[in-house]
Amino acid sequence: AGMLSIPRDLWVSIPGFENGRINTAYFLGEAYQMPGGGPGMAIQTVEGLLGVDINYYAQVDFSAFTRFIDELGGVKIDVPKKIKIDPIVGDPVKIKAELQVLNGELALAYARARNTKGGDLDRALRQQQVIFGIRERLLDPENLSTLISKAPVLYSEIASGVQTNMSMDELIKLAFLSQKVPEENITREAISAQEVSFADTPDGQAVLVPSPERIRQLRDEVFLASTGT
Repeated sequence: AGMLSIPRDLWVSIPGFENGRINTAYFLGEAYQMPGGGPGMAIQTVEGLLGVDINYYAQVDFSAFTRFIDELGGVKIDVPKKIKIDPIVGDPVKIKAELQVLNGELALAYARARNTKGGDLDRALRQQQVIFGIRERLLDPENLSTLISKAPVLYSEIASGVQTNMSMDELIKLAFLSQKVPEENITREAISAQEVSFADTPDGQAVLVPSPERIRQLRDEVFLASTGT
């Protein structure tokens, strides 16, 4: 299995539009009511960047994200360097460089923080930490049994904050499949300074210009190596 994070400031070709930051693809799909809406346009844009087919997507809003993490009892994160994070509700918080459990609001703020030297590139690694923190909690038999007992109520409360083109059967099959993959067998990478160059657009936007050859090489390292082909 493999995971590849893409920085939001990547300057790419958006089908049917001019080049733009990759995070604008969703907005353009929604604003212009393109086929598939925002998710469809985001998928097409990423497919063009990586040269791979993307079959599924999942979109989770902030409230559903924080509620779900709180139901898990928080996520365990080994914070590599002290960092100041800014929760949506409340004052900024300084997080020490240590292994700790973050509740939903703090986990969201940690995943969204960009105020480190690496900016968006560092943020991708923090987001991966949170995702794997969630995975670790889900694989805990005690947590899993508790979630199953709460599933009907929890689903009704967070379903409106989750959008996906996967059916419930596909979600369940994917969940059981992911349980069988050891964490050390999951290749984790992020498009970094090695695969981009820093530039300014004519109107003064600071963006990351992708190196197609290096990004395709990284793609192969993540996905082809993880499938053994």
